[in-house]
Amino acid sequence: MKGDSRTSEFFDRYAHDFSAIYGTSNTLWNKVINRLFRKSMMMRYRMTLERCEPIKGKSVLDIGCGPGHYSVALAQKGARRVVGIDFAPTMIDIARSRANEAGVADRCEFICDDFMTFDFKEVFDYSIAMGFMDYIAEPIAVVRRVIEQTRSRAFFSFPAAGGLLAWQRKLRYRRKCNLYLYNPDDIRNLLQGCGLTGFTIERIARDFFVTVRIGESQG
Repeated sequence: MKGDSRTSEFFDRYAHDFSAIYGTSNTLWNKVINRLFRKSMMMRYRMTLERCEPIKGKSVLDIGCGPGHYSVALAQKGARRVVGIDFAPTMIDIARSRANEAGVADRCEFICDDFMTFDFKEVFDYSIAMGFMDYIAEPIAVVRRVIEQTRSRAFFSFPAAGGLLAWQRKLRYRRKCNLYLYNPDDIRNLLQGCGLTGFTIERIARDFFVTVRIGESQG
């Protein structure tokens, strides 16, 4: 969150390199890195776009929007309004530029602020929090806030605990920012602790992809 200056500063420095991950580089090295370490990023991106259908005429809140890849793609697919929020100024600058280049700036708004305290003055059809819960020390407050801002469905990713890749990532991030890993019971207890029952938890590579259906029961 905004108060976590270590995380904010890291992602502000990392903004351009992070944005490039979603690029079209087709080098052998990029293929290897994507296969080993970024498979879940690509999977959750594709799944989010698919699960936000029908998107035409809908509104979307992109929490921890980073350089705006999700926001711009959803606007291009027909979203009426997309609001992205992130605490890293450089990420927001890149997102605004990307929306302008894609011709969807009129339907995209990007805000550099704290998701937990910003007054959106609206509720959104869909909310997405991809690669966001990884860095949250108090997740129950964040999940509750997401649900408050969502009318229909909310989508989260949670990094999976256990295994070589989780150990490698924990080690790699040790000096960059705090990182929080989850197993399915952790996620289930978190969501149930928020009073939620209508959700699914899917394992995708080294992440969990979670869909919360607002006002629905499990099934």
